Amino acid sequence: LTLLCIAVCTHLPTEHRSSRALTLFAFATAAWTVAAALMRLYNPVTPRSLLDNLVLRAIAAGVTTGVVSLFTGTVAAARDALAAKDFFALLFLTGAVGRLLIFKPLSRFAKPMQDVLVVGSGHLGLSTYESLTQAPIEQRCRVVGFLALENQPAALGPEVPAVLGSSERLLEVLSEQAVSEVYVAGRVTEHGYEMQEVVSTCERVGMPFALPLHSLHFERAHLLSSVAARDGYLHYMQSLYKPFQVGCKRLFDILASTCALAVLSPLLLGVAWAIKFSSSGPVLFKQRRVGLHGAGFDLLKFRSMVINAEELKEKLMAQNEQTGPVFKMQDDPRITSIGRFIRKYSIDELPQLINILRGDMATVGPRPAVLKEVAQYKAWQRRRLSVRPGLTCYWQVGGRNSIGFEDWMRLDLRYVDNWSFAVDLQLILQTFPAVLAGRGAS
Repeated sequence: LTLLCIAVCTHLPTEHRSSRALTLFAFATAAWTVAAALMRLYNPVTPRSLLDNLVLRAIAAGVTTGVVSLFTGTVAAARDALAAKDFFALLFLTGAVGRLLIFKPLSRFAKPMQDVLVVGSGHLGLSTYESLTQAPIEQRCRVVGFLALENQPAALGPEVPAVLGSSERLLEVLSEQAVSEVYVAGRVTEHGYEMQEVVSTCERVGMPFALPLHSLHFERAHLLSSVAARDGYLHYMQSLYKPFQVGCKRLFDILASTCALAVLSPLLLGVAWAIKFSSSGPVLFKQRRVGLHGAGFDLLKFRSMVINAEELKEKLMAQNEQTGPVFKMQDDPRITSIGRFIRKYSIDELPQLINILRGDMATVGPRPAVLKEVAQYKAWQRRRLSVRPGLTCYWQVGGRNSIGFEDWMRLDLRYVDNWSFAVDLQLILQTFPAVLAGRGAS
């Protein structure tokens, strides 16, 4: 799409090229994003045959071409170079050929997209494991293990993941193992009470879960309706799924982080130079943090402390000024002279724009916690891990270190329960005055 926009704009009159190029790219991107989101073109949990994918891709290409032609006139203005029908044909063919000849063959070497946990080690659990691991690559999951329901086997064989204990260990296993979803492979008539406990635990910690669609497991029979779940399960999330807004959020994160890194590059280079020549040690501080559903990632920050800060932290724990498992100290002796300034105005957080671009984080979301802190969370506090962590949230705009730990967690859950793209934009606008004032920073 980007290359086609460039091709069109190179044939426009010079005096109109830059303005029309921006207009064309904005409308084309918006049209394709909306069309793809409405048709769930890129949704990995929606099964697509080759014909389905090509038809939907053609519709998206047609919508994009129509919107561009109707609202910008750019394609019409450059009809000698690239007529609307050519724009449609090239957009459809490049996408289809790229999928068939490049991405589909490469997908055979890809690892499963999601790690899941199966509760139930009986026949249904085993068949669920087989269907998840033998599905097409875009739908395939890696089963990290099983939890047994009452009167079910404690082992399933050498080639099958281990049974990690009974279903009562669910919360403990979720604390130790990052998974994207929990499959509850049980029969309500036999394991109704245990299944209810599993569902209640998943709801408490914000973990998506799936329940069997049928009380019986069929070998050949199919539902006449086309709304049947692809794997025989009904999938539940802890909040209302908003696919279009999710797409807008990710698109915004990519564009915002890219533009911010470009615009702020002189500041980033200046801070890096100041850190390098003011104290010994690396410029960037890399620390393992907990992300979506407990998955770990390496968070990047400008180093604002001495190089042995983690060792000194243990000696300073008695002077912790924050409640709960978080360590905060107003006059932390580990902070360098440059570090105190960049922490006050949150400049030390700017390298996390790279984390946002990678997809580890979002622009807005609960702050990513360290592993030791998450290990001490109560069950209801783990629900903040059900969304992708972010650079700013209610805690940052509300006073940061002046807010107690319990209130901090409740603010994060307020975000989780009421998220929308509009809320994100509101929090971003509120972040700028909070950061410039250095409110609540230490």
